[in-house]
Amino acid sequence: MTLETLYQGVNLQDYYLGKVTQVYRSCSIAQIDNPSLMADRSKFNESFLPNTINYFVIVESTAGLFLGEVFENKASRKSVFEMTSADEKRNDYHEVSIDTIALMTPSSNRFELAGFKTLGISDKVYLATDEIYELFIRSLEFSTREEESLPAFATYMDKSHADVVLKPSTLFNRHLMCIGATNSGKSTTALAILDKVVSTKRKALIIDPTGEYKNAFKDDEITKVTLGVDTTISPGKLTMDQWEKLFETENSSQGAVLAEAITSLRYMKKIGDNSYYPKVGENIDEVQENLASVSKEDTDFNIELLPEQIQQESVCEPDRDNDYNFRYRYDVLKANSNASLIQKIQYQMTNTRFLTFFSNDPAMYNLLDVIEEFLRLPNVSLYIDTSYLGASEGVGGMVIDLISNFVISKENINPFVFFIDEVHRYAKSRYSDKDFHGGLTLLAREGRKNGIFLYLTTQNPKDVSPILFGQIGTLLIHRLMLNDEIKAVESHLDDFSIKHVRKLNQGEVILSSVNLLHNMFIRVTKSERTQFNETPLL
Repeated sequence: MTLETLYQGVNLQDYYLGKVTQVYRSCSIAQIDNPSLMADRSKFNESFLPNTINYFVIVESTAGLFLGEVFENKASRKSVFEMTSADEKRNDYHEVSIDTIALMTPSSNRFELAGFKTLGISDKVYLATDEIYELFIRSLEFSTREEESLPAFATYMDKSHADVVLKPSTLFNRHLMCIGATNSGKSTTALAILDKVVSTKRKALIIDPTGEYKNAFKDDEITKVTLGVDTTISPGKLTMDQWEKLFETENSSQGAVLAEAITSLRYMKKIGDNSYYPKVGENIDEVQENLASVSKEDTDFNIELLPEQIQQESVCEPDRDNDYNFRYRYDVLKANSNASLIQKIQYQMTNTRFLTFFSNDPAMYNLLDVIEEFLRLPNVSLYIDTSYLGASEGVGGMVIDLISNFVISKENINPFVFFIDEVHRYAKSRYSDKDFHGGLTLLAREGRKNGIFLYLTTQNPKDVSPILFGQIGTLLIHRLMLNDEIKAVESHLDDFSIKHVRKLNQGEVILSSVNLLHNMFIRVTKSERTQFNETPLL
């Protein structure tokens, strides 16, 4: 596109500012040759504020038409006030500093990243029109795939306050995280986007730890379950690998003991005995023959007996003597090795609501069966209320980890958005400040290939795994106040955005994405759906 085509219908000279006089790696400086434009009050409206900063300019160069943003505007005192003589007028100056944002080549009709191309000395600079700004907005998304955009969920905070209309892939295909301090509008933003996803019949799996979205969606547009009320997790549905992840076994030895204990309890359930399997003094061949009789269909067992059964697994074979004594004997070393695993499981069962969520109640739904049905059916969304898990119980992180590992193991699923509100509740291990649950990290790394796109919210990005945070390509950043919080996201922001993170009002957001040409300052439009997030008055 040529300069004349870009400014078609207007007098090009009315928008001429000056020429580039200095070029640096980080910016360029242009000298104003048309000071009357800076003083023309008719241009001083919402779109054109040439005597300030943060407005756009077009620079005509041999490489094409550069779009730049003015971030510094300075003039000598003599150029600001009335000149007293011709000699003094020769020494005055008026300069603007320009940050190059994008480039439009002669063969293109949209802006794209400039790459290593830069401005040149004596290139002409023009004030950008509203039409050019609208063209820039349409060029923001890198994706050129034919895809129906989501309905508008926000408006731009600058210029004409146009609606923000983005493709789902722009928001989600590199995962999305919404960050913000308490009462900054984080939950409102989350619901505004979820509203557009669900209302356009796209699939979403919603994990709600507080129950504030429970009445946001109608029963005919989303399936709703409440963990611990109408839905449980059947112990027989979990694989051995999932049990190891659930109880965070410390090594392969503990994993083997846990598997042996579960197999023993499955055998007891099979023969109709609702107790643990004692092994000290039992015949080794007979015990092994009994355990070998457990088939794939014998999955059910009494999970409440798991600590006692692990204690029974602390046995070893005796030395072979002349009497051919083939009976198990108690092994102190194994008992000491299994003690930490027993204590961990006992803590979960006695001090948390663990047994409320892991049971075989036939009157309730099984969570993994519900999720499997959701993965199989198209255009169906699922809402899971996990508010009964509690805010600080480690079982919450275990359940999220279990769901994450379950969905990533499935093949040929219908793509969906996996929304987890307040993910910092589930991000860290209950037993170590250094270890993190691996399910979400695995989803962040591999889920995109399977059509699983994460949408997470948190108050502080430092509360989640650095590995998980490093996989997030799109951020919705609300107001942040603490230096360490801002430092965690500063790699996604330019200097101007970093300085304004503390100044954002409620509902105002900086949208930063690897799928966008430039960061966007937007104001989220509150959804009309019901949301229980009002702060009570004191």
